[in-house]
Amino acid sequence: MEIKLPSYFKYTVILLGLLLLIYFIQMFRPVLMPLTFGLLFALLLLPLTRDMENRLRFPRPLAIFCSITLVIIILGMVVWFLSMQLVSLTSELDTIGSNIEKLILNAQEYVASHFGIEAPDRTQLIQNAIGGLQDISTTFLGSTISITTGAITMLTLVPIFVFLLLYYRDHLEQFMFKFVAKDRRSGVIQTVTNIQHVVQSYISGLMIVIVVVALLNSAGLLILGVKYAIFFGVFASILTIIPYIGILLGASLPAVFTLATTGNLLDAVLVVLVFMFVQFLEGNFITPFVVGSKVSINPFAAIVALLVGGEVWGAAGMVLSIPLIAMLKVIFDVYEPLQPFGFLLSDIDEVKPKRKGKVRSWLDEIVNGIWRGKRNPDQ
Repeated sequence: MEIKLPSYFKYTVILLGLLLLIYFIQMFRPVLMPLTFGLLFALLLLPLTRDMENRLRFPRPLAIFCSITLVIIILGMVVWFLSMQLVSLTSELDTIGSNIEKLILNAQEYVASHFGIEAPDRTQLIQNAIGGLQDISTTFLGSTISITTGAITMLTLVPIFVFLLLYYRDHLEQFMFKFVAKDRRSGVIQTVTNIQHVVQSYISGLMIVIVVVALLNSAGLLILGVKYAIFFGVFASILTIIPYIGILLGASLPAVFTLATTGNLLDAVLVVLVFMFVQFLEGNFITPFVVGSKVSINPFAAIVALLVGGEVWGAAGMVLSIPLIAMLKVIFDVYEPLQPFGFLLSDIDEVKPKRKGKVRSWLDEIVNGIWRGKRNPDQ
């Protein structure tokens, strides 16, 4: 006899389950955070490891070790370069402070001469601005040291988790089959394979987009002659995973730095225009071409995921939020009872049917006509 429960009871149970899940995630943060990073890196390295095992005939431990070593070398070079740039940038805070002092004086003189508004105390305002910069730099360096300490712990656990997940992947697959009947295992295998391919393509495509955007940002800033152009370009490209907010943060920092170092407002405007142009290319050409339409998250869901991830796991949670919500959307789309949640996370352009323009339809007719002619040469 089937017992039917009222809808409000089901929703209450779901809400309580979500609250317990968040509590569990926060309680076991020291273990779950590196494990989640390990899962993402394992998904990224799985194709490379398989190629080494199948084509190069590497033993599985050696293939996994080579893959992890390659990633560590690449990430280590990037972190080393950005750290050197950051240290050099913080050493110029005194110069930036003096330039900001001159800009404030010029702005006050302009306002006083054109509008007759005198500043109550210029010296105090300048001291507050410089003191604010020093406080920001001290807080930033302190938070950087704290993050570095946590990163050392992460760097010791994440490679271990990646190695174990890749090494015992067959065992984990058999463990999952213990919960599924034998006649349904083929469908489960196909579903898991589809999820792996989509998530791998999404995460790897996202990494490619970050690299391409970093190159474009850095090239534009180098053309303008901005100091630390590569640092600002790479930093802004990482922030592009945050919809709308990322481009504002990525463009404002080098723009303010350029204004403080040169004192020319036009240079700062040109920096903002470079980032706007790169953002236009990224949103309309780079991301659709590289990532495609396999996983498309709407900006509202992405921003909520970033806020929740930052609240639960801090900066690491913000980094993990976008890949994790992409993985959840893939699972929601595959599992029929959860498809409404996948629809909720989908972008509008993915949900509504796309109408072809006249040029696209005309090109399709030409291509189809050529294809039919090749298949039927006698006609």
